[in-house]
Amino acid sequence: MTQKTYIPKKELWMYSVGAMGQGMIYSAMSGFISDYYINVLALTPWFGFWLMLLARIWDAVNDPLMGIIADKKSFRKSKYKPYIIITALPIAVLTFFMFYTPDFIAQKGDTAIMIFCSVVYILWGMIYTMSDVPFWSLPNAMTPDAQERGSIISLGRTLNGIGSAMPTILNAVMGFMIGKNLIFAGMAQNEQEKYKYLVMALCAAVIGIILFLSAYPSIHERETLTPKAKAADGHSGVYNIFHCKPLMLVVAMGVLSSGRYLMQCAAVHVSRYCFLLEGAAADEAKTQASLVFTVLQVCSAAGMFGAMLFMPALMKKIDYKKIVIASCLGGFGASILTTIIGFSTNSILICAPFLFIQCIPLGVLNVVSYAMIGDCLDYMELQNGYRDNALGSACQGFVNKLGNALATCGTCLMYLVAGIDTSEIVKSKDAVITVSQQQSNTMFLLISVIPGICLLLCTIPIFFYKISGENKQKMLDELARKRTAKGIVIE
Repeated sequence: MTQKTYIPKKELWMYSVGAMGQGMIYSAMSGFISDYYINVLALTPWFGFWLMLLARIWDAVNDPLMGIIADKKSFRKSKYKPYIIITALPIAVLTFFMFYTPDFIAQKGDTAIMIFCSVVYILWGMIYTMSDVPFWSLPNAMTPDAQERGSIISLGRTLNGIGSAMPTILNAVMGFMIGKNLIFAGMAQNEQEKYKYLVMALCAAVIGIILFLSAYPSIHERETLTPKAKAADGHSGVYNIFHCKPLMLVVAMGVLSSGRYLMQCAAVHVSRYCFLLEGAAADEAKTQASLVFTVLQVCSAAGMFGAMLFMPALMKKIDYKKIVIASCLGGFGASILTTIIGFSTNSILICAPFLFIQCIPLGVLNVVSYAMIGDCLDYMELQNGYRDNALGSACQGFVNKLGNALATCGTCLMYLVAGIDTSEIVKSKDAVITVSQQQSNTMFLLISVIPGICLLLCTIPIFFYKISGENKQKMLDELARKRTAKGIVIE
């Protein structure tokens, strides 16, 4: 018997193209904002630490609140996709201003700059939440079939990852060109960096939003158009979310694996202060930093995207739980080897194969965590008779942003631990900050053993996750019978 499918290929691909655009926007912020604050604007690392930390505390309220609003608010024919239109322009504008400080503010000194950056960053986070939570709720609304939903998420997260690589590629290419004096020649180093980030932000904002908006006409919500009863137990959606043990285990997995984001957000910092040629001139040092950054990003992209490409096939044959545990344990082992080899050889090229293996769990977790949350929503619907798609998506959105924030906070703190003072970089046209071997090794921990330990820790809650194997199939069969008994038909 042929299994019924709901999503045509065009809809599948256009949703994923939208995810690609979203990835460009988010990557521009998450991958480079801390470097922009610390090494370009020369703001204290404590500023970056407290801004990221306090903004994420606000997100602890903001994300679930957006989930509740999206689940309860209905537009004319859909619940979630109108937010694509509503949020596109504000996100584009705020992304640009995140990497551009107007002269009249810059002239007022560091305090004014920090206030401006804080306001823009917090506003960006709020608008992005308005976009992100509904967008990643859509796979749960586009199809009731768990396997088909897994395919949407897998392709969507893969193209999202490809989109996230675009600002990184542009940053690396411009770094080489600056090092060779092919662009912005004659400018002070700090001014070169400002223009580099401005160009990157502008490209990400314009191209990313165009791709994001292109998904809107093709997406069709199916499951959310059916009548929804209140939860059978009378409890609110928030109560049921926090009392859903499988979902809380997935959230715990995401929080404990926060260090994996260091492979991306700390790469630009590591490239500045690790593996540099001793006594190198300014231009030579910039070229070397771009080379290190490129190697790190190639390893990250190859490991992450390689895993994502294989995920659709793996998810059909192997249980999600087994995939997560095996990949994370492998990533932990590779991180130990990366640390030993990096300290002993001081060569990024020798470390590269192990960095590649370390990054495989990034792709695995990016895909599987969303699919597991979809299964948890099925479990909650079976238990309570109600489906909180957006509130469930908000849990994943919060975990992603919390993970990036913790990684960024950790990066800022590592400057303080290593004792690196970046203020010199804006005092001289060709200033090159030299660091000791110990300082270099300290910064290298950001992409070696720390992410590995986090991967090891995140496997602990998954050992207790029960929606797998025969248990999962029984749950899906029972849910299908319940829907049929209620007369729910999904077209």
